[in-house]
Amino acid sequence: MRSILDLGDIDEPLLLFGGSYGNLEATEALLAQARQLGITGARMIHTGDVVAYCADPAATVALVRGTGMAVVQGNCEESLGAGSEDCGCGFAEGTVCDRLSAAWYEYCVRELPAEDRSWMAGLPARVEFRMNGAKVAVVHGAPSRINRFVFASDPLEDKRREFALAGSDVIVGGHSGLPFIQPVDGRLWVNAGAIGMPANDGTPRCWFALMRPQGDGVEVEIRALVYDHAGAAARMREAGLPREYEQALRTGFWDNMDILPPEERARRGRPIAWERLSWMPDSHRFATSEL
Repeated sequence: MRSILDLGDIDEPLLLFGGSYGNLEATEALLAQARQLGITGARMIHTGDVVAYCADPAATVALVRGTGMAVVQGNCEESLGAGSEDCGCGFAEGTVCDRLSAAWYEYCVRELPAEDRSWMAGLPARVEFRMNGAKVAVVHGAPSRINRFVFASDPLEDKRREFALAGSDVIVGGHSGLPFIQPVDGRLWVNAGAIGMPANDGTPRCWFALMRPQGDGVEVEIRALVYDHAGAAARMREAGLPREYEQALRTGFWDNMDILPPEERARRGRPIAWERLSWMPDSHRFATSEL
């Protein structure tokens, strides 16, 4: 059975993020944002894929580990920790993403020391905590599968099955790279987004989430992260990594949309708004606002 890290009861604000993808500049900016918010590493949770597309996997791992934050094992950590031949991202065979992943995965294997890969192998598959009576499960893709892509447009029935597996009131995930907050039958699905790549909205911004106690419930907020994306892209060019992902950092557009359902494809180039949702456990009461 894959391991679970239980953080117990939490009554302070949490910062949740993932998909740092070896993007050192974005990770540094995220940690600077956390300091401004008064949030320490003990109140941060990474949803996985500390390394992937970008140029500084070892330095990014060192930065994340140095904070002491909880880290969920993503498919990249699972694959690198096990010495697998590919990233296990779940890309369909023969797609552009499948082809390009071979280059950056080989780069990560070459750049990461054995000690970092051993750390990755020991990461938990899930991080749990409770906030104001709500049981929260933080996973990488979904409770059913580490590399399952979950999008806002996916059928609610699919998410209901995932909640049944998780046994939680709130699921926080990553992997798909697109942030959203979605009520599901009185429960809550949160994708915290990714900080290492933009969200295909035509801006170079990346995304993270805040969760805090509010009254008898929980408030969740999706926030944008602005960072030195040009510097991160230049590092990728220096490292000889795929130009498609370098250009994504510069433009805010994904090179291809292989993994996206039709609704998310149609949103390409539409700037995402900051969003806040207030929610009470065991209730169908929600209050949502754009910021």
